[in-house]
Order: sequence, then C-alpha cells, then structure tokens
Amino acid sequence: MKGLMMDFALTVPVLLRRAETLFGNKEIVTRLPDKSIHRCNYREMAARSRRLSSALHKLGVSSGDRVATLCWNHYQHLEMYFAIPCMGAVLHTLNLRLSPEDLAYIVNHANDKVIIVDQVLLPLLDKFKERIKPEQIIVVPNGTTPLPQGMLNYEALLAEAGPSGFTPFEGDENTAAAMCYTSGTTGQPKGVLYSHRSIVLHSMLSSFSDALAISEADIVLPVVPMFHVNAWGLPFTCTMAGCTLVFPGPHLDPPSLLELYEKEQVTVSAGVPTIWLGILGILDANPGKYNLKSIRCMLVGGSAAPRSMIAGFQERHGLRILHAWGMTETSPLGSVCGLTSEIRKKATDLQYDYRAKQGLAAPFVEMRIRNEEGIAPWDGKTMGELEVRGPWIAKAYYNTPDDDGKFTKDGWFRTGDIASIESNGYIEIKDRSKDVIKSGGEWISSVQLEGMLMGHPSVAEAAVFAIPSEKWMERPMAAIVLKEGKAVTKEELTRFLEPLVARFWLPDAYEFVKEIPKTSVGKFKKSALREMFKEYKA
Repeated sequence: MKGLMMDFALTVPVLLRRAETLFGNKEIVTRLPDKSIHRCNYREMAARSRRLSSALHKLGVSSGDRVATLCWNHYQHLEMYFAIPCMGAVLHTLNLRLSPEDLAYIVNHANDKVIIVDQVLLPLLDKFKERIKPEQIIVVPNGTTPLPQGMLNYEALLAEAGPSGFTPFEGDENTAAAMCYTSGTTGQPKGVLYSHRSIVLHSMLSSFSDALAISEADIVLPVVPMFHVNAWGLPFTCTMAGCTLVFPGPHLDPPSLLELYEKEQVTVSAGVPTIWLGILGILDANPGKYNLKSIRCMLVGGSAAPRSMIAGFQERHGLRILHAWGMTETSPLGSVCGLTSEIRKKATDLQYDYRAKQGLAAPFVEMRIRNEEGIAPWDGKTMGELEVRGPWIAKAYYNTPDDDGKFTKDGWFRTGDIASIESNGYIEIKDRSKDVIKSGGEWISSVQLEGMLMGHPSVAEAAVFAIPSEKWMERPMAAIVLKEGKAVTKEELTRFLEPLVARFWLPDAYEFVKEIPKTSVGKFKKSALREMFKEYKA
C-alpha cells in the first residue's frame, strides 16, 4: 500500500520562491572589487535571476546545457546559482585557482555552452580561452572599462531581458542542477553532477540544529568560494532559510574579513583552516580591536582543524569553531562535530579532543571503514578507508567510464580518507590514503602530527609528509612556518612532541620554510613538499 501524499518535486525553484515570498526584504550584501558595498534583497535577486534565465534562453541555452561561471562571491553569482538550474540548465562553477590547463580540460570535458566571467578575471580566462569553444562569453562588468569585442555585458543582458521568457523548471527532481569538478590532485579532474533533489535535501540538512542550524535570524558570510563545492551549499541553504547573506567579493585577507564581520554583525562564517589560522593571528596580535560578539559559529572544513586553533579561538576570544567534514562528492556535508549531551558533561580538555574530530555522520549519511581485513569495528583505534553513502553522495563521475575504483559494488563511495570511528559514532580522519606514512608496517597520521606541531606557541603552520627510508620504507618529515618574531629549534619541537606521541611517530627531519605550498582549496600540497625535499632520506 502506498501513502497518500502529494508527489511534490524537490527542486531549486521551490527554494527561490520561498525566499522571494517570505523573506523578500532580507538583505544580500556584497563587497565589490573597489571595496564599496552593494546591497540588494531576495525579491530583487529573484527578479534578476528570472531575467538572466530569460536572457540565457534567448542565447540558445536549453534544458541540460552546462553554463559555467568563473566568478568570485557576490550577488550576481548568487543570481546565476538560481537562474541556471531554475531554467533546467546546469550550473557549472569553475575553480579560478586551478591551472589554465585544468580549466581548459574541465570546460571542454563538461562541454560548457556559455561562460559567465567576472571582468576582473578576464586575464585568467585569456590564458585558456583559445583552447575552449563556448558559444558565448558573458562578462560581469567592473566599472566602466570597455569589454573585449565579441563578449556580452551581463548587466546589459539583464536590462534588455524581460521575465516573460522565463519558464521555471518543474520536471523530475533527479534532473541535474549543478556541477563541480574535483581539484585533480591525482589524475584528471572529475565531474560531480548534483541533482535538484540532492541540493534541496542537503539544504534542509544544513539547517538542522545538530548540523549548521542556519535560520532566518542568521547573517552568514561564506569565505569558502562559491566555486568550491557550491560554497559548501550555503547559497542554497541561506536562500531557503531567508537569512541575510554577506559576500566578501575577492577580499579574503584577514583584516578585510574581520572588518566585514564587525560592520555587518555576522553570526555564521565558513572557511578552510588556513583562513581561520590567519584570522586567529590577527586577533592575537590585536586584542580587543574587533568586536565579534555577534558571531555564534565559525565553520571549518576542507582539511582537519588543529586542536590548538579550536582552543585558541574559544579561550582567548570566546569564538566557537564548528568542525565539519565533506568532499566535492558529498555535496559536501558528510559529518558535523557538534558535542552530544554526554560529551558536554566531560572535562574541557576532553571536549576539545572531540571538537578536533570530524564528528557524527549527518542525518541520512551512513559511514563505515574498511581495511585489508574487511569492514573494521567502531572501536576508535582500528583504521581504514572511510566509505559513505546517502542521498547527496555521488554514485558516479560525469562522463567518466573508469571511476578509478571509487565506488564499491554494493553502492558506497570510497573517500580516500583514512579514519577511525569510536563506538559512539565520532569519526576521526587520520589522513588521506596517499598521505598516511607507512613506517615499518605501522601507520603514522600526518594530520595528527600537524595538529600537534601547530599547538607549539612558535609554530604558525606545519605540514608533515613521508620521506623514503631504507630500513622503515617511510619516515615522517615536517615543514614548519614560524609565527612572526618567534623561534624554535628542531630539538625543541621533538621534546614538545615526545609526551604526545609514540616514539616511532617523531619526525626524522624538520625544515623551516617561509610558506607551505597549498592546493586550489587551501589544503597543504603534500605532493609539492615531497618533490621539494626528495633528496631527504631517513
């Protein structure tokens, strides 16, 4: 017997209608490239999104066509987030931090029909424009500088378009709505194709109280770029909830962000650990300068957050870091590290230990770990590769017959993350499978060592990676960036670690560097470090 419920499709147009109908006057704030502030609201955004849909329709974009965006975080990009899927096309955000070679490959592999690009990013587009064949290039103008010949003006298109050409998508909720490509750290970048249904469900999950608890009352500033896993889904979640959105534009330096937090009374922000480490450094150096009492949650993801950073924000500045885990393939929210009522009863130090983990699987996401012996127990000690499944988890890559063995025969996604899971369900990512250090048959977590090293008062950043060893196969080495004006010796770092880890975990070598190379999404680039120090041997 079937239930007698309406067959109501979960689609992106429903999110937009809700924001326009119930929260039309709520603000969308953008810091423009010249640092001036632009303000609009959801009602205006919805109207402009319909105009953009109409304009794209006139340019020949139809259902299923991919429309690429090469843009920073701003109100026009939000319009694209809704205009493109709401007409049945596919939003394809391009990661502007990738190489021109990767970008050319991605545009051609996705067969993008139109590209919308910020005028300030035209120099980047010029580096690969000759290798791609989009039918049209639309430019979001910056001031009065003339656009290159043959390119269309975004604002002029909207001014000329009427809403009459817009027909909202009302088809199957499993239809593709958005697309992101992995960063291609191993092999070619791979396309992940999100459906209307997965986006709506992911948005609903993000508003749960035990997830991000996004509500109408919030003022949310996504530092995470809109080209990185759809800004962790926040543009969709915030529009659904009707909260105020604040976009930083291209100004992602800590002082600019802190100024915006204070001025706009931001309550929730989201970014990778390198962003928060920079902000913590500014706050520590300027106690009392910024009033951040409005902030209730600083979401961190992308890579593991050091325990010392979580404690530093809480103890020195009264700011709460919320740790989460996810990937491009998981939309991205897979787990959130809130504290259960039982853990809140425990000592503060133990609470920090838990807050540095990746937390509990999000509702409707299931997780397991597998190693050479099969499915591993949840004992907090046994490590294995984390596998996940759920309604917003990819089941295949776009147009990629060989999925590199990333999907199991029984329908789970192999994340490539090495993890353990406690009996209470708390997940701890130990490392990426390609970065875990295998020393004499034992595994050493580079992520845990990095977190411990960054707990030293003189260390700003630490990246740990494997160097070859004739006796042990691999041994750990650490690249260290010191805080300004600080000094520490290699021997002091070893003494600092000795009470914290087993002796065989201690790095065999340290190298002090000015900067640690990072990937396009702000993670430590271990492959570059291994190449830089390939002459080292343990």
